[in-house]
Amino acid sequence: MKSWRCTTSKLLRSLPLWVAALWWGSLTTVGFFVVPMLFAHLPTPAMAGAMAGKLFSAQTAISVVCGLVLLMCFRSNQLPALADIAQSATLFVVGGILLALLVEFGVAPHIIARDNLALWHRLGTGMYVVQWLCSGVVFGKLANCNAAARYGG
Repeated sequence: MKSWRCTTSKLLRSLPLWVAALWWGSLTTVGFFVVPMLFAHLPTPAMAGAMAGKLFSAQTAISVVCGLVLLMCFRSNQLPALADIAQSATLFVVGGILLALLVEFGVAPHIIARDNLALWHRLGTGMYVVQWLCSGVVFGKLANCNAAARYGG
């Protein structure tokens, strides 16, 4: 029974790092690899754009879930090691969630309607990159916190 508790405790302590890695990694993969590949390999830009829109919607869901899990971890009394970074990381998590929702519900409808496409695409891309940076900052803070806890730094 003791080993199960130890394993569960280790898993709980490492959960925020894994969630941050999932968030940053999924943003990186979808935005900087998969979507450009769609435009390179699908027969028409319209087909690529339609598929990209579906992928970005799925990415929004992943971002929101990851962000909410991280916020719950930061508020948890079970993870005192996160207390040092929780306040500054929370700002980036909330910023990332808000940017994801703004792109999905504010920018994407204009892109779908092809309303001033160049402007809305640039704005959406910029917001996506800032969201990616927010997730990267959170991932970096958690990686440093985890390394410090593991190696006594």
